[in-house]
Amino acid sequence: MSMSFSSLGINSQLQESLSKLQISTPTDIQEKVIPIILNKKEDVVALAKTGTGKTAAFGLPLLQLINTNSSNIQAIILTPTRELGQQIFANLESFASHSPSISIASICGGIPIKPQIERLKRETHIVVATPGRLADLVKRGAVNIKNIDYFILDEADEMVSALKDGLDNIIKEIPKSRRTLLFTATMPGSIKQLIQNYMSKYVIHAETDMNTLGHQGIEHQFVVVEPIEKLNVLMHFLNSKEGQRGIIFCKTKAAVNKLAKNLAINKFSSGALHGSLSQGIRDRIMGQFREGHINILVATDLAARGIDIKNLAYVVNYHLPDTYDAYVHRSGRTARAGAKGLSLSVIQEDEIQDIPEFEYELGITFKEYKKADAKSIEENNGLLWARKIFKTKPNRQISEDFKAQIKTVFHHLTKDELVDKILANYIAENNMLTEKKEVSKKKRKK
Repeated sequence: MSMSFSSLGINSQLQESLSKLQISTPTDIQEKVIPIILNKKEDVVALAKTGTGKTAAFGLPLLQLINTNSSNIQAIILTPTRELGQQIFANLESFASHSPSISIASICGGIPIKPQIERLKRETHIVVATPGRLADLVKRGAVNIKNIDYFILDEADEMVSALKDGLDNIIKEIPKSRRTLLFTATMPGSIKQLIQNYMSKYVIHAETDMNTLGHQGIEHQFVVVEPIEKLNVLMHFLNSKEGQRGIIFCKTKAAVNKLAKNLAINKFSSGALHGSLSQGIRDRIMGQFREGHINILVATDLAARGIDIKNLAYVVNYHLPDTYDAYVHRSGRTARAGAKGLSLSVIQEDEIQDIPEFEYELGITFKEYKKADAKSIEENNGLLWARKIFKTKPNRQISEDFKAQIKTVFHHLTKDELVDKILANYIAENNMLTEKKEVSKKKRKK
């Protein structure tokens, strides 16, 4: 039988906010962690996959524990990315909608620092921050974190690898007497080392059923392709998911830019997201994705951390990740909050041997996705070609006389006849191009 937030010890103001957000039943990690944070004094390590409600698991009890009679910063919440920081800030603001005396600030990188310095001059109880920006503000003397009571690390496994320097600098500044709450989806050696070095001797561990919950509702598939057909196979897959939303993961920023450009050329509703983009562009792309104006996000691992979008139908690993942990985070973007989802890995022949290792390490099973045949790929490319023509804006520079001459050539044809002829011409030219490529390939081999 499911518990209620009331039975976990959450107060009436927070319950009222949850009710308005239509959140009535705690998730597994919330049931396990909330009473510990509220009623114990020890540090906490919570192991839970993405999409299991970690923000509310630490956010609700933290809001309840804040002493509003004090104007000091009492809690620091660190996140690896701006997007996750902004999302946590928005969630906390929603949870605290009936607790107006609690003051929360978002201090993330990628946006002007001066307004953040001004914001910190006002009363602040909770700071949500990225490590680099917070370390910068501490160095400038713009924020005092020497007296905090609570130190929360969300998506900690990413911070100890990519953002360790900023994290170390912050830990040096905060009091040893603080209480640390660490949330992670995976438990690599670096996290174990952090727990040993920076957390108290007695730590309470809490975790969800890691063997099933993190992959529940996700169908794991792979498709084997030749390098030359990789993009075409992907575009065929994306066309089969038209109208549905998903994320495509690439290893590098350059790969993200190249793939996003190819998708844009072929008129897919898509956008790119990686760490080198300005905050303004990242916010605009994320806004378009959240609101459904674009359906496909091409992203690097770190840039996609913290993306919590409902109804993501699929994720695609355009390049297999380097670590099993990264696969967990990627696939966890779909099938959130009890939904179903697909995680498709597009691999080459020499990567097939990696699949059993992923299955063994993560306790999952992959099925082979049936690759589209040559005819289906050709037809799909023809459809993309037609879509490009349809979406092409008329050239207003063309003279009326020239247009009239062109119309004269076609004016005896019906619409169906015109489509037949244009399509036949497209296929003939495409076949000719393919033949030239084959001849060129044979010459190179000789």
